[in-house]
Amino acid sequence: MILTRAKNNTGPASVPTVLSSEVGLPSVPAKLRDAIAADPSHQQVQLISISSSEGVPVSAVIIGSRVTLPVAGQYEMYFIFPLDREQQTLQVVGRTFALGGIALVLLVGAVAFVVTRLVVDPVRRAALVAQRLSSGRLNERMRARGEDDIAKLGKSFNAMADSLQKQIRQLEDLSRVQQRFVSDVSHELRTPLTTIRLAGDLIHDSRGDFDPSVARSAELLHTEIDRFESLLTDLLEISRFDAGAAVLDLEATDLRHTTERAIQSVAALAALRGSRLEVIPTEGPCVAEIDPRRVERILRNLLVNAIEHGEGRPVTIRLGVNQNAVAVSVRDSGVGLRPGEAGLVFTRFWRADPARARTSGGTGLGLAISHDDARLHEGWLQAWGEPGVGSCFRLTLPRRTGVPIDRSPLPLTPDEERSATAQAQAAEYRPVSASGGAET
Repeated sequence: MILTRAKNNTGPASVPTVLSSEVGLPSVPAKLRDAIAADPSHQQVQLISISSSEGVPVSAVIIGSRVTLPVAGQYEMYFIFPLDREQQTLQVVGRTFALGGIALVLLVGAVAFVVTRLVVDPVRRAALVAQRLSSGRLNERMRARGEDDIAKLGKSFNAMADSLQKQIRQLEDLSRVQQRFVSDVSHELRTPLTTIRLAGDLIHDSRGDFDPSVARSAELLHTEIDRFESLLTDLLEISRFDAGAAVLDLEATDLRHTTERAIQSVAALAALRGSRLEVIPTEGPCVAEIDPRRVERILRNLLVNAIEHGEGRPVTIRLGVNQNAVAVSVRDSGVGLRPGEAGLVFTRFWRADPARARTSGGTGLGLAISHDDARLHEGWLQAWGEPGVGSCFRLTLPRRTGVPIDRSPLPLTPDEERSATAQAQAAEYRPVSASGGAET
């Protein structure tokens, strides 16, 4: 407590300033004394800072008011209340809240971790098992323990995997049986077909001595034997692909020579159908490591297909080469392909128009075998077509074994062809500066 004479007290009698603690009159702010002098009927309150016994600053509340002493007149009385204990209490409360908050965060993190382990981890394991199943590891299963929803999900997933594995194995067994049947039947038919071929050739050679009707029958017999032999050869080749027994006999070959041989083999059919074969060669050699027999068979099948469906119009054969690949495209202007059929033309026994008669003795396996031959070379065999416009088949093969193809040197669609032509014309007519470099 501090008792001191008021500022406006000028009486002759006075009482010395009274202090009840170490806090002296200088600790009383001047603003507080002015406020009491201005309004002596009310108490005035203010926050101040004082020094504790240890010399540490401490916040305090000072309350001042005007009092009247007998004889001495008007005096000011101040009460000072240090807030050190309150500050200690607030610090304790703050530390408690901080520690409680940290504990709460750790608890929430632990709960989230447990929930993640219980819910998310099984889902991740299910995704991993599904990926392994899709890669062919059919014996993979999920761990399913307990009776909760996650365990039920695992049991249902395992039941689905068991069913899929059983069905896939049944299909594999059926496929092996079918492949073995085709292979066995094809081999068994070789001997009687050879006998029928010898007898048919003998009858065909003697048809001039027969009646016209018998001679015609001999010609039909000879034609059908040819088709039967071609079908049997294709079935044997298909069985080799299915059994994984097809191998390549690679050698460095100029694709131009292989294309010439394929064109010569179908020249008679093209003349019969009235289709002119136009070849657009590439500049320079077109050498690649290929199996000439298989590539020639691919090109022959593509040419026969183009002649059959070309409606007697010209067939264009184009060759191309770049750094990593060689290519041959066969383009006709016949009936073309409907939307979605470009991905079906390489399916075994598939035909765009089942009612269309085969005039050249096709077996329906030529394009499928060609596709397998191209894949055996690690190459591409692609198709494009539009109804009434025509179709284009493009064979792209790597120049060196083991070197992947990044792009084909020939266009497949008319849009690609127009784009390539525009780029070539731009490069051809690009102006040259006086220094010898192309202007930009």
